[in-house]
Amino acid sequence: MNTQSSETLEKIRQQFENSPYPRTPLDHSPKNDKNFNQLFLHNLATPYYLRNQQVIQTEGKVILDAGCGSGYKSLVLAEANPGAKIVGIDLSEQSVKLAQERLHHHGFGDNTEFHTLLIEDLPKLGLEFDYISCDEVLYLLPDPAAGLASLKSVLKPTGIIRSNLHNYLQRQGYFRAQEVFRLMGLTEDNPGELEVGLVVETMKALKDQVQLRTIAWRPDYEEREQTILMNFLLQSDKGYGIPELFEALRTADLEFISMLNWRQWELNDLFKNPDDLPAFLAMSLPEASVEERLHLFNLIHPVHRLIDFWCGHPEQATSAQPVATWSQKDWLNARVHLHPQLKQPKVKETLIRCANEQKPFEISQYIPIPTVSPVFAESDIAACCLLPLWEDSQPIGALVERWLKLRPYDLITLELTSKATAFEQVRQLLSKLEVFLYILVEQIS
Repeated sequence: MNTQSSETLEKIRQQFENSPYPRTPLDHSPKNDKNFNQLFLHNLATPYYLRNQQVIQTEGKVILDAGCGSGYKSLVLAEANPGAKIVGIDLSEQSVKLAQERLHHHGFGDNTEFHTLLIEDLPKLGLEFDYISCDEVLYLLPDPAAGLASLKSVLKPTGIIRSNLHNYLQRQGYFRAQEVFRLMGLTEDNPGELEVGLVVETMKALKDQVQLRTIAWRPDYEEREQTILMNFLLQSDKGYGIPELFEALRTADLEFISMLNWRQWELNDLFKNPDDLPAFLAMSLPEASVEERLHLFNLIHPVHRLIDFWCGHPEQATSAQPVATWSQKDWLNARVHLHPQLKQPKVKETLIRCANEQKPFEISQYIPIPTVSPVFAESDIAACCLLPLWEDSQPIGALVERWLKLRPYDLITLELTSKATAFEQVRQLLSKLEVFLYILVEQIS
């Protein structure tokens, strides 16, 4: 590491020593959040199914939180992956101490360990990981590809990495503000209370119509010291685009799996009528690569602060046909699982109440991240098909038989419901929910 990199690294370390991130209260649990988005995204079952169309159990898995900070994401990983061993590393000793305290407070101390360690020194742990979360770190490194390569060096062959980069298009205002405050000398040393105060004073002094103020400032920032430090005074913050992400993956010899919030990167959703695109786009988009589609989305609609992605070793994905293309034979040779993060008492209680009151069941209220609009299901068939999944996965045939017992007659014609009709009704519901990963369907080998 050259002197400049060492100096930059020391500035970053000192900033997080003095202001560990995030400042989430010690007793706050992700289980108490309004929805289960964080737990859904950080359950290994989610990216594993996206990649392999198979269900994985988290018991005994080894998970790394690379750049664990004060340990809130480590807690999310522990809650989302029951029985997994959680290992956290960070360059800040103070952050590591806080992370250890947090996990012990929530009862995970026996199956966790934390180390003050750089990402490049990960091989010193002598561990290999099934899942690596490297959140809000990669864009601070001098070379993101080198960081990814270090993570890859301790990743099991079928393991998955989650990481992210700051989106230079969405963050332009903050990068400009950072340059302003660099020129003012506010980032020469470790920023503290004085520097935060000067940022607030400067931004408040600008006229309301000044562009930097309109795009990078909100009145509530005045009372949010951490927001100032992490956006206006963050050491070594850099922005990237989709081409830079894919180039880093190629350099590190890693394979792109998916964006974390993959449904919010859908290019067709940007057009008024996706079925009637301009001629050039209608011809070219079907042939566009994933990289090209994501890049075009970001150029047209750069709303995401993070380019947040999953990746892994090349050519490790299991070959599987998309569920949308399955034949009846394929369906009859499959088992249906409820996503682990939906196996919550309040979800079950709501489903039963909706069924009793004959109201549609809004399943997306608990995990909205894979959707762009609310997802409803008729409560009677949803209860019939989903309630057994709280206990264990089920073959689709068992769900069809259950539905036939509940609805033996067609409510309109009063004729007996055929097994073929019942199968189609169950299949339609499961297909609808599988798109959002609310249920997971895998072929029985």
